[in-house]
Formats: sequence, C-alpha cells, structure tokens
Amino acid sequence: MQLLPSSSSSNPNPILFSSSQNPIHLSKSTLHLIPHCSSAHSTTTVFFTNERASKRQHHVSSPESVLVVRRPESAVSAGNEDSLNLRAMINAGTPKITVKSGSSSQALYKAKVLIRSNRFAEAEEILQKCIFYWPEDGRAYVVLGKTLIKQSKTMEARLVYEKGSQATHGKNPFIWRCWAVLEKTLGNIRRARELFEAATVVDKRHIAAWHGWADLELKQGNIRKARCILARALKFCGGNEYVYQTLALLEVKANRIEQARYLFGQATKCNPRSCGSWLAWAQMEMQQKNNRAARQLFEKAIQSSPKNRFAWHVWGVFEANVGNVDKGRKLLKIGHELNPRDPVLLQSLALLEYKHSTANFARVLFRRASEIDPSHQPVWMAWGWMEWKEGNIATARELYQKALSINSSSDTAARCLQAWGVLEQRIGNLSAARILFRSSLNINSQSFITWMTWAAFEEEDQENSVRAEEIRNLYFQQHTLRILEKNGCDYMDDEQNDSGFNWICFLDPSKVDFLLETKNNFYSKNIQEEDYESFDPIEPQTQKVETFGRQFWYGEYCCGRDKKKAVYGGA
Repeated sequence: MQLLPSSSSSNPNPILFSSSQNPIHLSKSTLHLIPHCSSAHSTTTVFFTNERASKRQHHVSSPESVLVVRRPESAVSAGNEDSLNLRAMINAGTPKITVKSGSSSQALYKAKVLIRSNRFAEAEEILQKCIFYWPEDGRAYVVLGKTLIKQSKTMEARLVYEKGSQATHGKNPFIWRCWAVLEKTLGNIRRARELFEAATVVDKRHIAAWHGWADLELKQGNIRKARCILARALKFCGGNEYVYQTLALLEVKANRIEQARYLFGQATKCNPRSCGSWLAWAQMEMQQKNNRAARQLFEKAIQSSPKNRFAWHVWGVFEANVGNVDKGRKLLKIGHELNPRDPVLLQSLALLEYKHSTANFARVLFRRASEIDPSHQPVWMAWGWMEWKEGNIATARELYQKALSINSSSDTAARCLQAWGVLEQRIGNLSAARILFRSSLNINSQSFITWMTWAAFEEEDQENSVRAEEIRNLYFQQHTLRILEKNGCDYMDDEQNDSGFNWICFLDPSKVDFLLETKNNFYSKNIQEEDYESFDPIEPQTQKVETFGRQFWYGEYCCGRDKKKAVYGGA
C-alpha cells in the first residue's frame, strides 16, 4: 500500500492512494483534503463535513445556531489564481457546515445555572436549541416547562409538555408527570388523573408519579383511593421513604399511632438520612406528649441534615412550648446562624422574645425578618399583632395593610383580615369589623375560626343571638355539603325540590351515622377561652409560639393555626 507523499509543495492537489481502486467511504462523512495557499507550508488541512448536520442547516433561522468554519488568514501569492478560486469556493460553502459541540447534558447544566440566576431568557434560548438538536431527549422539555411555570407562563408550559410527549412518542414518564402536576395546579383534576395514570403506564417504577397521584387524591378527600395508589407504588417500586411517610401520616390522622410508628420506622430504614421522615415522626410523638422520644427523633433529624432549617425551627418551638425557653431560644438562634436568609426563624424568635423579653428587641427581629424577605406575609402579620397588643393601633393597621398588599387572595390574607377584624371589634369599630370578617370568608369560606368569631361578635357585641345562630347554622350547612360531595352524595336545591326541604341528600345507610357524628362533633367542639377570646392566629400563648412557624411534614410548610393543613409533599 502506498502512502501519502511527505511533501505537498510539488503537487498542489495531493492524492490519497489506496490498494483498492474504489473510493473510500467514511460512514456518513466525506473526507476533504484542502491544499494550502502557500508553498511555505508543508502540511495538509483535513476536515470532515457531516452530512446529517448539513441537512439541518436548512431548519436553522438564527445565525447563532450555525457555527461558521472559515479558513484562517494567510499570505496568498497574487499569481496563484487556482488557490484564490478554491478559497472563495470554501468560504461560499461554509454556511452549509453545522457543528454540534458538546452534549445535551452540558447544555442542560448551563441552562439550569442560568435559571438559578433568574436569567430565564438566556436559559430558554439554550433549551430551545437542545430541543432542536436532541428532540428525543425529554429532559429539555421538562426543564423548559418548569422555567415557564416559574414565570407564570402556564399555557406555554402546557404546549411544551404536549410537544415533548409527541416528540418522545409518549414514552417519557417525567414529561407526563410534570404535565399532570401543572394541570393539578390549574385545578384540572380529571385531566391530572389521566396524566398521572399515563406516567405510571409508561413506567410502573416511576415512584414520583405514583406519589403525586396519591397526593392528588388525598387533597380531593379520596383517602381510600390514595391508599390503593400508595399500595401499588410499594408493589411496583419496592420500599420508598416518601410512600411510607405519607402512609404514616394517614395513620396519624386516623389516630392509629402504633401503625404510624411502624411506617415511620420503615421510612427511616429506607433512607436513614431522610430528615423529613425523622421530623414528621418527632412531631407525631410531640403531639402524643412523648417528649423524650420526640427529642431523640429531633436529634436524629439534625444529624441527618445539620443545616435543615425546618428541623431547627420545629425543635426550637417544641422546647419553648414545653417551657424550656432558653433551650428553644438557643435552637432558633443556631438555626438562624445556619440559615441567615430564612425569615421564619427570626419571626418565631421575635415572638418568643416578645413573650419572655421586651417588645423593642422583638421589633428589631421583626424588622430584620422583613428585610430578609419583604414578601413573607406572616412576618408583617405577626408584627402587626404585636403592635396591636402594645397599643399602637395605627402602626398595627399599617402592618396589616402591608401584609394584604403582598397578596390579597391567599390563606394568610384571610387570616390577616380576620385578625384585623378582631382588632376593630376590640376598639369599637363594629361596622369595620363585620366588613373584615366577611372579606376573610370571601377568601376562605371554610375557616371555622372566622365563622365562630363572627358569630360571637354578633351575639356579644350586637346582642343579636338570632343572627349568631344563623351564622353558625350557615357554616354547618356548608361544611355538611362539602362532606357529602366528598363522599359522593347527591343533593338538590330549592328549585329542584318540591318537598319543602332546603336540600335532600341521597345517602347510603353507612353514611348516615357519619353525618350525625359530624353534627354532634360540631356542636360539642371545645374551644379554649383564650382562643375564643381572640380567635386571631398569632396569639403567642405557650401552645401558639409555632403559630407563624412551619407545620412541617415533608418538604413544605404552612403558616397559621389551621392545624388541619397537613402538607403532603410530592416525591
């Protein structure tokens, strides 16, 4: 076999010799040998033109999407016309050369870094290119959809997920799950169920889809169906800490403590470093007054995640509740040192200092918390409550107004309006108090405390017991209808009913006792005097230091006194 000549100066067009007379084929790439324009150079430039890449250049509209390969500037002799013509031909043909450098993983990593810096436009541009070059890679669709959701572009995110499911031929469970979460957030429950089911059909071992589906059913009140889904998740995916933890929380809600302890134990066996599982278990023991066991579990939670802000906060609040004020203060301070950007730790510390120290020190802490996160409504609300207790009514109103200006339709806003109504009631502005109570119920019509506060207001301040009883009955009727709807019962309104009843329920016999038990529990509900006296969600009694803290179950937290809100996070 003959080799390439050692020097190309004598032959401007070198030829590659082969033992075969047939041309050499290099898969889908063509080998080009370009002579240099000057005889001073003795090397040969070799480059590959990828036919697949050259075909895609017709679909690229942006010049940035095409990497133009041009010949370096060099000294060219004026008499070498063939070399000049060849160079012009190369430069004219360079737009047809497209080069994909790097990989999809590198591009996705760069996009995620930009997203963390809130540079969404640049990240979207990179993700669109990833989708163009690697349309079969579902990760780009998932990241792009989440980026659009962060910018409240839900319709665009839905289109991205739909396009991704088509591009991957419906075989990517991550796209189905993200799409299902989006539909659940938008309130399209039926559509979300279908998408969660599609994700589990594509991949039966996709634990996040199973857990997200169970979480959806739990929030809809379908406890039995949620249990079935979680059981199927354990069957197909094996032991999983999130599934065991959610099942344990269901047992806690049903007051089956021993079963809950077993399931928490299984969750911690699956992942001994799961801070959420240890913390949820500790909260259950805390509710059962097993303080020694709770402390041991808090210690394990801290050991599994030393910087976890939830663990430090819940443990500190627990110690303050049981009377260990110094230890609770110390734990909250340690948590704040480890998480200086968390406003809730400072907020709880401020409430603790107000109760056991001075209002001036509490004001300093409230101000620091509001500077850390000006959009955190509970900080402003708690601060306003403290100013009210100190007699600074005008300042309290300003702080309540600040909390409402952040978001006037959230659950925190409903609690803020209720607390503001109590303030106006105490100083004698009865008409303003009534308006604030109504505004609170317009946001959250299921708030038992707001309904009972309004009823007490009508009965005690207005001496209108008839109106108070009507308010209580109205709450009970709404609460009953909600229970019936969750249990699959049908009812008719006055226009459909000719029998004279306000509404008729079609119950099976197993649900009659349940309804009567609900009514009895409603009328026998015991409210402590200090709760009934204020009904405001930030009273810093011993049991309410955690009011503006986190009720942490798994991955999320909620602020306020409504302890029915056990948050079931997604996997």
